[in-house]
Amino acid sequence: MIAPIFAVCAASPAVTALLGVGPTRLYPHGEAPDGTAKPYAVWQVVSGSPINYVNGVPDTDRYGLQVDVYAETASSADAVVVALRRAIAQRAYITGFGIDTRDEDTHNYRKGFDVAWLVSQ
Repeated sequence: MIAPIFAVCAASPAVTALLGVGPTRLYPHGEAPDGTAKPYAVWQVVSGSPINYVNGVPDTDRYGLQVDVYAETASSADAVVVALRRAIAQRAYITGFGIDTRDEDTHNYRKGFDVAWLVSQ
């Protein structure tokens, strides 16, 4: 099992208003097609572990995710981050804020945050 980040975000009207439908522009890291319209977001698993018990087999896994938003304007990036955070926070924990920068070459904005997601097996 893996964290259901896409399903949760794609079910949010606030997210799809900004990232579209068919496709919703939320991709696993490295899988956004070349030329994807902005804004879009990517996610990746950066850590994970089972929640172990002394007497028994783990029945829950913890995934640490990193979510990054790419946009042409800072306000657009902010809006997507807010929508994603609100959708994700209904099912997981926002644990930190990551990158907040503008690319020197493309002049696009990148903003990110971290998530801890508990997934029952």
